[in-house]
Amino acid sequence: MAPLVSISHLGYAYADAKRPVFQDLNLQVEPGEFIAIVGESGVGKSTLLRCVAGLVAATEGSIRLDIAHTGAERGYAFVFQDARLLPWRRLRHNVAYGLKGLALTPGERAARVREVLSLTLIEDLADRWPHQLSGGQVQRAGIARALAVHPKLLLMDEPFSAVDAMTRQKLQDELLAIWQRTRKAVVFVTHDIEEAVYLADRVIVLGGHPACIKLDQRVDLPRPRDRNSHELQHLAHAVARVL
Repeated sequence: MAPLVSISHLGYAYADAKRPVFQDLNLQVEPGEFIAIVGESGVGKSTLLRCVAGLVAATEGSIRLDIAHTGAERGYAFVFQDARLLPWRRLRHNVAYGLKGLALTPGERAARVREVLSLTLIEDLADRWPHQLSGGQVQRAGIARALAVHPKLLLMDEPFSAVDAMTRQKLQDELLAIWQRTRKAVVFVTHDIEEAVYLADRVIVLGGHPACIKLDQRVDLPRPRDRNSHELQHLAHAVARVL
């Protein structure tokens, strides 16, 4: 099966910078694969994700997405650290926002919204305004909005970094349940190595100046994983030593 994402010799540099943020990155993402990208602040994790999404243009190399587009779905969707809900729209209408422009009837749009609200466990909150939601509920709404377009690829930029530790763990488990049910490919940026090892099939470590891939570590621990197990903690410490 062909890779869903093929990144080849990718580099990015700001116009006035003396050196690139990263260069010569080579990475493939398989259909249904969960990849986590970790590294120190400023190493280019979020920039890489934005290059894949087409939000910024790489200055060298190429990105190929082997994703067929249809009028009723989008090939990929982005989940930001801040869910960026529109304060003048109720939750259900925020989730439906990404469906604009797709070839769906009003009934199909409503069904999509109900589907993803149920999947993210916030169907009872559909008529609330954003200011009535907790931090965890806001992040669930951001994930629901991304899932509504039925993407093959989900790009997630530190989506759980702004919530408390208990909510974060709950969101991690909910995301895994969604991934196991939908089998969408996920590229997940985080600064938390234990989160990366707990969630992902592979952990990619970016490091250096300019950054490169210092480690591509497969996580062969069986699922469901015990975040406190010796095996998981040992692997997280081994990844941390590379940074």
